[in-house]
Amino acid sequence: MPGLDRPRAVVVGAGPVGLTAAHELARRGVRVRLVDAAPGPAPTSRAVAVHPRTLETFAQMGVVDGLLARGRRNRAFTMYSGGRRLVRLEADYATMPTSHPYTLIVPQTETEAVLREALTRLGVGIEWGVRLTGFEQDQDGVSVHLTRADGTSETARTSWLVGCDGGHSTVRKLLGLELAGESSETWMLADAPVASDLPPDTIYWAHTGGHALMMVPYARDGHWRLLDTAPVPEGGTARLAEKLSQGLGREVRVGEPEWTSVFTFQQRMVQRMHDGRVFVAGDAAHVHSPASGQGMNTGVQEAYNLAWKLAQVDRGHAGRRLLDTYSEERVPIGRALLGSTRTATFLVQLKNLLASAALPAVFCVVRSVPALRRAIQRKVLGGMSGLRIAYTGSPLTTAAQPRHPTGTGNAAASATVPAAGPAPGRRLTDARVHDPSSPGCRALHEELRDPRWTLLHAEGAGIGDATAVRLAAAVRYGAWLSVRTVTGTRTDGPAPLADPDARLRSALGLADGSWLLVRPDGYVAARGEHLTRAALDRALAPLGLGTVLAAQAVREPGATPSPTPVPVPTEYRP
Repeated sequence: MPGLDRPRAVVVGAGPVGLTAAHELARRGVRVRLVDAAPGPAPTSRAVAVHPRTLETFAQMGVVDGLLARGRRNRAFTMYSGGRRLVRLEADYATMPTSHPYTLIVPQTETEAVLREALTRLGVGIEWGVRLTGFEQDQDGVSVHLTRADGTSETARTSWLVGCDGGHSTVRKLLGLELAGESSETWMLADAPVASDLPPDTIYWAHTGGHALMMVPYARDGHWRLLDTAPVPEGGTARLAEKLSQGLGREVRVGEPEWTSVFTFQQRMVQRMHDGRVFVAGDAAHVHSPASGQGMNTGVQEAYNLAWKLAQVDRGHAGRRLLDTYSEERVPIGRALLGSTRTATFLVQLKNLLASAALPAVFCVVRSVPALRRAIQRKVLGGMSGLRIAYTGSPLTTAAQPRHPTGTGNAAASATVPAAGPAPGRRLTDARVHDPSSPGCRALHEELRDPRWTLLHAEGAGIGDATAVRLAAAVRYGAWLSVRTVTGTRTDGPAPLADPDARLRSALGLADGSWLLVRPDGYVAARGEHLTRAALDRALAPLGLGTVLAAQAVREPGATPSPTPVPVPTEYRP
């Protein structure tokens, strides 16, 4: 049959962002082709920090165990100035529940290796040495022009094109998307062996009086990522060691670097992230300072956000309007990211001499006032971790309705929100559901690895026939919606999610008969006190199901396998 073997999506760029996009498309049954102009995997690492929200994303993908085995868990940030220790800020996630209360320090090369292995398990290979040279799109698809390293070329037809091809993105340029913003500073990165008496249990920031440096410990003993915010053209490692020693107040010896890079970073982003059937993600959509390690993390979350939406539309389970929510949700986050990284850049390099002179006095106060220190720790972590990203204003989020005064259970009352539990637009795991000893928590985290949406319904008396609504949803939408009954045992109700001690129901604010609708990326789309057909229809309305169901009979061919389940990470296995 014509077109049967063509890829449903072509992803350009096999870095962490492109690998994530390809993995999640393939896991959801979309035939994908992944190309990269490079001759093979990158031998060096720009990114080294994987923050908690990205680790949660990798957990949903089923790859987090492999990554954790290769990295070092960092839980502190220690500041020095002029040889004097100012303060040690400990990781404090008390107000941001997560299963990963740390930043994982791991080379980007290792992150990519884990993702390539996962992609191979799904049967997707990478076509190295294949460069995108152009494309044209129309109502039915995209014609992609590719050139190989040997000079041969081809034009491939696909339904979707995803550009994850970095800061010099060909896809972005051909779309005519402008990177708006400003140029910034020239910094140096190096991976090198370091000899000192500093314990490798924290990231170090050291100010010399004129500028700042950073040291980040790898899992490999004695090896560090070094960052110099004012690199000098001469002096090499001896000069770098001299500056570190000056800032830290102790002897530091730097060995021959395995890799160095002097680069001028920028603070720029696009104002929209797709045009028709073509999308951009990661550095193709925004470039910024490495000060807080946000680039790769943001790109991975963008790729995940896009992939589940693209797959749902491609497989006929949502209307094209769903794809508009990619830009609508992610552009504001990118805009906020530019602001936060601009602030982080200023704080990291701290060129202002008056500010640097005031550091000892400022941090004397911070050390002496525990409440202030905790507030700073949580503020810094909140911005870096990604755990406070929310989609409360998204078209996919059904806002809570005021409690109906008569309690009659009509459509408005059915969308009311219980007193506890994550609100629509926030992470489901913003609740305290991270205890691996709890059967309900384990079951929830296993459920989050299902690539579908999830409807959680707490068994109990409700208004109307909630069981009939639940069963009807499972029958009609089962291809993309997992319907689970949160129960006290493993046998109560259809598709039970066992919560014998009721800890899960308590954490999620699920009273008897109440429900939660969760997106494939783990964000709450809607919730209510009573599961009714009207309430569920209202929550699912943004997907445009009526239009799609009518059009399914004429959808173009391209048979795809069922979504692939992923393993449960070690910390949640019984």
